[in-house]
Amino acid sequence: MDVIERYIVTQSQRLVLTLVGFLIVIFASYSAQRYLTEAANGTLSLGIVLDIIFYKVLISLEMLLPVGLYVAVGVALGQLYNDSEITAMFAAGASPLRIYKAVLWLAIPFGVGVMLLSLYARPWAYGQIYQLEQRSQSEMNVNHLIANKFNVNEDGRMVVAANVDAATNVLTDALIYTSSDNKSHVYRARKVTVLGTLSSSPSVLLLAGTSYVLDHRGMEDQEMRYQHQYLHLKAIPKTTLMKRKSASITALSRSTVPADIAERQWRESRGLNTILMALLAISLSRIKPRQGRFTTLLPLTLVFTLIFYGGNLCRTLVANSAFPVIPGVWFLSLLMLTGVVTLMVRDFSLWQKFLR
Repeated sequence: MDVIERYIVTQSQRLVLTLVGFLIVIFASYSAQRYLTEAANGTLSLGIVLDIIFYKVLISLEMLLPVGLYVAVGVALGQLYNDSEITAMFAAGASPLRIYKAVLWLAIPFGVGVMLLSLYARPWAYGQIYQLEQRSQSEMNVNHLIANKFNVNEDGRMVVAANVDAATNVLTDALIYTSSDNKSHVYRARKVTVLGTLSSSPSVLLLAGTSYVLDHRGMEDQEMRYQHQYLHLKAIPKTTLMKRKSASITALSRSTVPADIAERQWRESRGLNTILMALLAISLSRIKPRQGRFTTLLPLTLVFTLIFYGGNLCRTLVANSAFPVIPGVWFLSLLMLTGVVTLMVRDFSLWQKFLR
């Protein structure tokens, strides 16, 4: 790596690390606010919340790394243009190719990292989040329950108990409420022991209490007293979207479902798109001297907005069979590649005029 390339890489590298770190903190804070609210409501335990935040941040790196690199390249080169350093490089005989080469030194490792995150880390993280949420909400895990508080999960089940013993999985003076389309069930018990610890078959043993069946039509309400009763709770099913997001790239490759194909193409294109975004930032960073290093932020933002919504639109259209799977999601990559080639031709034409 020559002096010019090393200098550009150093300037961009410092900024990209700062930007990505800042974006991670912002995203983690947002996720923490959302899931800590659920922990305060008794839906999730604090330990599960921290694990989910970690997995969410890991998933977000697929987007934060390309964005950080894209903005860092644009702003760093914009500073060099603002200080007339790029002009000095060209005056010394340096070709625009040197700038593209320097950016590629940084963009290729980022692209490979994003590709690995998208293909393997992202689906693994989604799978872990699903398991944590399902285990916490479906298995009646008492670790996240708070005594004398209405603990409600996403499927509408409510549990309130005077005392919660997490060591023995026992609730005392408890009330459990569940609801379906036609009926609601209310169980009062002096003691509740959690038996099923698997999210696929959660169950509890109710001792010395009363159960009520409330017909939503008001015709068949029932009341029954019992000394002991087993209650099998419905597990939360895994949604189709969650299955797709957590599916392995091998499983998606074997599928012929348009939505699965769109997901696979999305993952496969993330690495290449990261590199193309960094190359696009080179031309977008061009400003006149003394205009200010942040003058480039407006064009960078506009182009990123088009890329972001264009990618989501392509994936949605392919998933809904409204757009052919070939080129499919890769259509956006082809457009970006065309833009990069067009801008490179323009850069070299300007350089030829500069030499004259």
